[in-house]
Amino acid sequence: MSHAEILIAAQPAPPKAVRTISKTAIAGYFFLTLWAILGVALLAMIVTGWDVDKLETYGPRLLHGLWITVKLVALSFVLGAILSIPLAFARMSSNRILSTLTYCYVYLFRGTPLLAQIFMVYYGFPSFRWFFEDIGLWWFFKDPFYCGVFAMTLNTAAYQTEIVRGAIQSVPKGQTEAANALGIHTWIAFRKIIIPQALIVALRPYGNEIILLIKSSATVSIITVFDLMGETRYAFSRTYDYQIYLWAAIFYLVIVELMRNGWARMEGRLTRHLKR
Repeated sequence: MSHAEILIAAQPAPPKAVRTISKTAIAGYFFLTLWAILGVALLAMIVTGWDVDKLETYGPRLLHGLWITVKLVALSFVLGAILSIPLAFARMSSNRILSTLTYCYVYLFRGTPLLAQIFMVYYGFPSFRWFFEDIGLWWFFKDPFYCGVFAMTLNTAAYQTEIVRGAIQSVPKGQTEAANALGIHTWIAFRKIIIPQALIVALRPYGNEIILLIKSSATVSIITVFDLMGETRYAFSRTYDYQIYLWAAIFYLVIVELMRNGWARMEGRLTRHLKR
């Protein structure tokens, strides 16, 4: 065994590192200060220009438009989720014709603007009015609200199809092989083994999709749907007060924040077993 024969003399502590502010930090502080000034100025403009009469006159209309927006988004998202499940399986199908048709649908609705899709439904389908009257569906496609729900459902179903497909394919194949080795029925293995793991992967993309759907719902006001943005446009056309749009922006911000925080809590609750 060896041992130290000479003790090393005590050394002075190293000098404290001098903290320097980098150019990136300076730029960051500058833009934060600028945004803070703009925020304070915007808040001051809202407070000084607050008009109680306008709020009493158009506030109920904005709340009604908010309810229409919530209903529109909820219907579209739920119907899109239901439609995306068979589409996801068709997308993963070994049948080339079925998978190709599903791929074309997803590519079309993800690659074109939602506004164009709403226009195609609202202005294009009336060209086939005789056909929809024959099958008894003209009552549906003559209503702008239902046209908005239909177009948004097809749009979000295309995105949710890819979410479901990616989530299912992210589960290792060894899970299915292990279930088969244990003699577990395919449907039971899929329902109790594959789906729970896939849903954990899909939670975050689903939250992003519903938030994007909330913000995209404002486009239906173009086809005379009096949602939150539609009522805002109506109020502005009567008052020419830009603060009406600020109120609408605050409403949208509150909805998105409530949705984001609620979804984060749900995700944390469902994935608590994965935290260490």
